[in-house]
Amino acid sequence: MADPILIAKDNEEIYLLPKMSNRHGLIAGATGTGKSVTLRVMAESFSKLGIPVFMADVKGDLAGICQPGGDNSKVAERATLFGLSDFAYTAFPVMFWDVFGEQGHPLRTTISEMGPLLLTRVLNLNDTQGGVLSLVFKVADDNGLLLLDLKDLRSMLQFVADNAKSLTTQYGNVSAASVGAIQRRLLEIEQQGGDKFFGEPALNMDDMMQTDDQGRGFINIMAADKLMQSPKLYATFLLWMLSELFENLPEVGDLEKPKMVFFFDEAHLLFDDAPDALLQKIEQVVRLIRSKGIGVYFVSQNPLDIPDVVLGQLGNRVQHALRAFTPRDQKAVKAAATTFRQNPDLNVEAAITELGVGEALVSMLDEKGTPGIVRRALIGPPHSKLGAITPEQRQRVIQASIIAGHYENAIDRESACEMLKARAEQTAAALQDQAAASKPSPLMKEATSVIGAFATSAARAVGSSLGRQIIRGVLGSLFGGSSGRRR
Repeated sequence: MADPILIAKDNEEIYLLPKMSNRHGLIAGATGTGKSVTLRVMAESFSKLGIPVFMADVKGDLAGICQPGGDNSKVAERATLFGLSDFAYTAFPVMFWDVFGEQGHPLRTTISEMGPLLLTRVLNLNDTQGGVLSLVFKVADDNGLLLLDLKDLRSMLQFVADNAKSLTTQYGNVSAASVGAIQRRLLEIEQQGGDKFFGEPALNMDDMMQTDDQGRGFINIMAADKLMQSPKLYATFLLWMLSELFENLPEVGDLEKPKMVFFFDEAHLLFDDAPDALLQKIEQVVRLIRSKGIGVYFVSQNPLDIPDVVLGQLGNRVQHALRAFTPRDQKAVKAAATTFRQNPDLNVEAAITELGVGEALVSMLDEKGTPGIVRRALIGPPHSKLGAITPEQRQRVIQASIIAGHYENAIDRESACEMLKARAEQTAAALQDQAAASKPSPLMKEATSVIGAFATSAARAVGSSLGRQIIRGVLGSLFGGSSGRRR
């Protein structure tokens, strides 16, 4: 059985049981109250147990986990206060990732794997435009055309617009205005760096779920300071990663310790303005992913940022201080107080506004899965370096990584853009042949038939590596189902 994780201490130590870590959790509190240190303490502890961790570095202050601590007197004081005689400053195994490929290994996905539901949110499309996007994906899927990067999606949009009349009977009406709107949004995404994070090689989640030669889980840190400039893109990308774990891992039930722990910082961005259909999918993933051995911990300033249907699934709670200056703040304090199992010796509502930095209200699940009574406690000390690291230190970690060089070189294989271009060239050649012969030819008849051209293209693909069926997961599918995965 894995050793319990020391999280905090009042008169007694408060532990997080590894067996209950996949029951998810919440780390909440106002800016500057100690959420990042709590996240760090938990990540280090999971790593020591051989559990890989993923987290986004929004402020650039988590990278120091790859370096040993020792330069902070408050940490030393906390270790003494906890009576940790064997406390040692330690560096932890880290993999740095970056959607833009600047501060870590490039982190990519494909258009096909992201799917129309998540892309609709990234592009901020309305219902009509989202419907057209789903239609475009359906046409591509039915005919074996891979949508890997932005140019593939642009080509498919253009093709569907040009052949709208021919496709209407089978797929429905296509609005030229909607296609134009989607194309404009794609241009905006490209200007934000979308050409870098849509493509191949796409992330293989197995690369994140590794341990070092000491058996410690790697802590995967995604640089998010730049990505946060596009908050919907940030939230959607993390949600896609979570859905990848959900789709690719087998059912394992409750393990002695989770396979991986996923920290979702700035969690309010996930739920802000999300349509009901997406909220239902998020709730489904959070509810079911624990059976895949994955623990999800939401990090947010305000517990009201999390919908009740999701909040109710977060069994392990660490609540740092909240401010109560406005009516909404006061409502948040009351709401946070009511989510805990009450302690008759503690006025929870008053305590939330009185907590000092590094102090929190803590409630963890016991061995039966029952929430413990809430306790006011000090968070344990981290072993690694607090704060940022130098670019040179970061580069040394990246270059020494076991996956160094794998994701750094982008691949542009044959996909929808190239296949549609080839069909256009065949059509042009057929027209020239007809003009020369002054009579219709079998090739011309086939080339002038949209459906016939697609059928030929799809038949070719069946006999190649491109012929595998494109199927998206629970958050990427056209119809909300899930079955296989395209790899």
